[in-house]
Amino acid sequence: MYPAEEKDIAWLQYSEYVGPAMKKGIVFNVEKYAIHDGPGIRTTVFFKGCPLRCWWCHNPEGQSRSFELVYRHRRCVECGECVKSCTRKALAYLSKQVVIDRKRCTVCGVCAQKCPSEALSIVGKKMSVEEVTKVIERDMPFYNESRGGVTFSGGEPLLQPDFLEALLKECIKRDINTVLDTSGYAPPNIVDRFCRKVDLFLYDIKIMDDSKHKKYTGMSNKLILKNAQRIVKNGSRLAVSLPIIPLINDDEENIEKTGEFLASLKNVEWVSLLPYHKIGVEKYENLGKPYRLDETQAPSSRKMGIIKEKLEVFGIEVRVEER
Repeated sequence: MYPAEEKDIAWLQYSEYVGPAMKKGIVFNVEKYAIHDGPGIRTTVFFKGCPLRCWWCHNPEGQSRSFELVYRHRRCVECGECVKSCTRKALAYLSKQVVIDRKRCTVCGVCAQKCPSEALSIVGKKMSVEEVTKVIERDMPFYNESRGGVTFSGGEPLLQPDFLEALLKECIKRDINTVLDTSGYAPPNIVDRFCRKVDLFLYDIKIMDDSKHKKYTGMSNKLILKNAQRIVKNGSRLAVSLPIIPLINDDEENIEKTGEFLASLKNVEWVSLLPYHKIGVEKYENLGKPYRLDETQAPSSRKMGIIKEKLEVFGIEVRVEER
């Protein structure tokens, strides 16, 4: 039996993705020539669905496990074909923009098919292991030259464990380096399945105070911290990603406690500091979702340098990512 905080994730319905017959997964993007998702040049496969709802998330299209309708109003040519095609009457045309009644919309995709400018599109695609593997294979020359490989990201890849495991097997057959970019919010038995199957865990640590973590991500951090300990205890390689969000987790107390925790893991390979940015704000608008950090500004280079120095005191290699 899991402790209470681990039982709380029953609503995620991991069983939906578990089973030997699983051959397809839901992906929302495959990014080629990625340079921020692990060593070298990489192909990053983004899995759809995430248990967390971080206020600063720059991939909101990866949160829901369902397909979603995206509307990019700047592309709209005001032809009205989408409104005519919607049998659910979920679309209307007001003030030179399409308005979507998302309670009525069933994400059937007919409106997107009719849209000549791709202002409307469906985010999320079912892909087979074979389809994703073919995309990965095309980039193998770049991996060899740069010591890169494939990164599985999201969303949260551990929400689709059988699909993830099948893809890892194909990468192992081809001797391709693999990175698992994860929030760590998953049952321990799911995490254990991958401790010997990935070359590196790229692990998100966000906020050390549990009540603040719940407020800003929607979930407790207890399971996340325990799984980080579990991964290093199993001898797996682990690097940490730490987003720096002004007025949320950049205070001295949180940085100090983060440094203490990372030092206790003993063999963290490095910590990447990720300065907050607003690159994903438009995505929220396109999905009809509110963005909660409109007033937040990116941290200064000086602030990032101070945080870097504070963490280095704990004997940790710290890198500041520029994005």
